Amino acid sequence: MMTEVVQGSQRRTEILAAAAELFARRGYHGVSIGDLGRAVGLTGPALYRHFSGKDAVLAQMLLDISERLLAEGSARAAAATTPGAALDALLRWHIDFALDNPALITVHERELENVPEPQRREIRRLQRSYVEEWVTVLRLTDPDLTEGRARAAMHAVFGLLNSTPYSAGGLTREAMGDLLHTMARTALADLG
Repeated sequence: MMTEVVQGSQRRTEILAAAAELFARRGYHGVSIGDLGRAVGLTGPALYRHFSGKDAVLAQMLLDISERLLAEGSARAAAATTPGAALDALLRWHIDFALDNPALITVHERELENVPEPQRREIRRLQRSYVEEWVTVLRLTDPDLTEGRARAAMHAVFGLLNSTPYSAGGLTREAMGDLLHTMARTALADLG
């Protein structure tokens, strides 16, 4: 029984990864259940053993992303010994995530409106919590910074960091990561 659960979980993970690539490349509406099944060696109808439909695949994908960003970002910020170290930890985490998951970044940016409303509300709640984690850390690095200015700055920096599906060409992963870190840190250096 436990083996079936693990295999089912692995298959779901495989489906979500394949769906991210397909949705990023062809758009949500350009991918059928049959396409998703073929990408992981299943028939379209067999996919229904794992997900109730294509919208459920998209919803789970974006929920997973949002939960993972918040959980890992919160843990890294909490483990840091200074506000500056917490900001660097958040930056390194998000940069690594963005560089390693360009398809997920693309799907999230383009397809959130195709997620059913209840899950979309939860995704947005998780996203707000993630942003607030950053706002808190940023304000600890600069106590004179207003909450509104910190939030606006963070949204602008997320735009920079999430540009990786379009901007990383021509540089190694390490060079792009360092460039993004330097640019984000510079942008956040003097906001007061």
